[in-house]
Amino acid sequence: MRAIGIVLAGGKRTTLGVLTKQRNVAAMPIGGSYRSIDFALSNLSNSGIKKVAVISQYSARSLADHIGSSKWWDFGRKKTGLFLFTPNMSSQDAFGFRGTADSIFQNIEFLKKSNEPYVVITSGEEIYKIDYEKVIKYHEQKGSDITIICKDMKTYEVQDYGVIGLDENDRMIEFEEKPLDPQYTTVSLGEYVIGRELLIRLLEELEADGRYSIVNDIVMRYRKKLKINGYRYEGYWRRIRDIPEFYHLNMDFLTPEVRGLFFNEYPYISTKAKDEPPAKFNAQSSISNSIISGGDIINGKVESSVLFRRVFIGEGSVVKNSIIMEGATIGKGCIIENAILDKQVFVSDGQKVIGTKDKIILLEKRNIV
Repeated sequence: MRAIGIVLAGGKRTTLGVLTKQRNVAAMPIGGSYRSIDFALSNLSNSGIKKVAVISQYSARSLADHIGSSKWWDFGRKKTGLFLFTPNMSSQDAFGFRGTADSIFQNIEFLKKSNEPYVVITSGEEIYKIDYEKVIKYHEQKGSDITIICKDMKTYEVQDYGVIGLDENDRMIEFEEKPLDPQYTTVSLGEYVIGRELLIRLLEELEADGRYSIVNDIVMRYRKKLKINGYRYEGYWRRIRDIPEFYHLNMDFLTPEVRGLFFNEYPYISTKAKDEPPAKFNAQSSISNSIISGGDIINGKVESSVLFRRVFIGEGSVVKNSIIMEGATIGKGCIIENAILDKQVFVSDGQKVIGTKDKIILLEKRNIV
């Protein structure tokens, strides 16, 4: 392949509350069996990119455990592979990553030791499916220095995104980071294609000037000096920004369109395999419009919910419009509605955990109710 991949998986996002207390955002559970980073790694691998660096700073243990074996994404090659980079804290003057550009600069040897002409920079927090080979061909056809993958959000509120203005040839003419009064509806997905040698030069210039951000110090600062084009993406896309977004993202997998896109349409999304027994549905169980995973034991009613591995639902319990993560136990006669139960939560017999569509109840990992 003509490109290497870089997955930015910083990991710290306070808007996700206790969900990221001990978990990297890129390791957030998605759709019953996946982690967020599975989508970035699968997109890269399915596009023929077999040398990938994952750059992380916070709560990297959960991420390292998940991607410890690269074989699930077919990165287990002799001269390529999957690499996890974290800040080098061995010297007295060491510091963490000061920005997205700085995180790549601190690992610039990965770029210098590679031979591929292009670099695909992506995020471990985004859920979508794309063929980067098509983006690279577009990048070449346009003669771009940088190609930004973007999406027209139409009527969606875009104040929390980087908003990009494109001319009739899809060349970037303006870029605003989280504008109060956006003039455009097209947002940057934080995904880039750039020449490897150009990226090395830009990172070294930024470091010399004490600049550390891809968006502020490359995209916005060089927007008139470099030819930057937008690649319009029109498919499904969501970013894990906060608890409501995480909830609705998982609920999206209950729709046939989204579930079919990721589960049934080639190329598929890969993940770390776990040897769980099949789900067990006992005689009194009732399931509708839900995702049930390996090792689950269902004795009650589950409706419009996403259950991860090894979840136990007791007799007479009702789980509705909820996300139940790995290893959670729900006793007899419980009602769980509009809720997120993190890993290994225990709900005692007869308890009620009821939220609303506007206020999702969240129970922290290993909580006992």
